[in-house]
This record gives sequence, C-alpha cells and structure tokens, in this order.
Amino acid sequence: MRYVVIDTETPNYANDRMSSIGIAVVEDSQIVYKFGTLIDPQTYFSQFNIQLTGISADSVCGMPTFRDIWHILRPVFESGIIVAHNAVFDLGVLSKCLKAYNIEWRASVKYICTVRLSRSVFPWLPDHKLNTLCSHLGIELDHHRAESDSLACAELLIKCIGSGADVNSFIRTYHLVK
Repeated sequence: MRYVVIDTETPNYANDRMSSIGIAVVEDSQIVYKFGTLIDPQTYFSQFNIQLTGISADSVCGMPTFRDIWHILRPVFESGIIVAHNAVFDLGVLSKCLKAYNIEWRASVKYICTVRLSRSVFPWLPDHKLNTLCSHLGIELDHHRAESDSLACAELLIKCIGSGADVNSFIRTYHLVK
C-alpha cells in the first residue's frame, strides 16, 4: 500500500488557498519521497496565520502558485491513499484550491485521518494533536511548517502500522467541491 501524507498551511481564515505544502510518501513503512514548497497563494495574509506559520507575503514573493505546481502534485496525489492529521481540513484546502484555480480533478479521494487512527492506537494519550503525539512518541516536529508536519505525520502513520493497527479500516472518502 502507498500512502501520500500531506500537510498544508494557509494564508488566512478562508482556508481556500495554500501558502505551503508538504508531502511524504510512505511505502512498506518507509518514507520513499519528500516534497515541500512555499506557494504564492495570490491572496492576503492574516496576522494570525503569519504568526502561526511564519509565512508572509514577503516569504512567498516569487514562489510558484498552486496552478504552477499542480503538475507535480497531481501524479503524487493519484499514486496512493491520501493521509493527513485532521485530514478533512487539508482536503478542504486542496478542494477549494482546485475550485479557485478552475482545475478539474476527481470528484472524490480516498483518505486516512491520523487523528482518528491515533485515537485508536494510542487512546491513553492526553490528546491527539500532532505536537502532543510527536512529543510522546519521540517524533521530530517543527510544528506548522508543512514539510515538517507531513514528515511527522508520516512517522506517526508508520508507528501506527508498526503497532499492528488495521490502518486500512480507517480509509474514508472525501468528496471534493465542484
């Protein structure tokens, strides 16, 4: 099974554009591919999101837009089950980006949410936020940096698989906005 672990950061509360994306592909409990980039969202940045992510309009000046990198993202996304921590958020951002840029893709995608998965595998932890899980499980994390978050989520997935969890029983379907 191939898992495409993603994380997105957004420039503002609308969550309809990306300012950064991180991807880590997992096969046979190994990270076999990593990708991360800042993205020019072609919209404004809220002060809250700047403080949370450290990404501002200056940070993305001259960076590619979502449309510019879609040819890189699409084949990766199509190569496996999408995985994310609080997956509905990241898939919502992806869906809204596709719509904002008038990019046709699939009507739905298969995904696994590591929040739900980790609650099943590690029910004794005080909460199942990514930073809490990483702290308890010894996973390196530079939180709210998309590339780091996707790698940490991939390591979390690998630990869940290693624990014997039936990861595939957590596969759900997300319907993209048209």
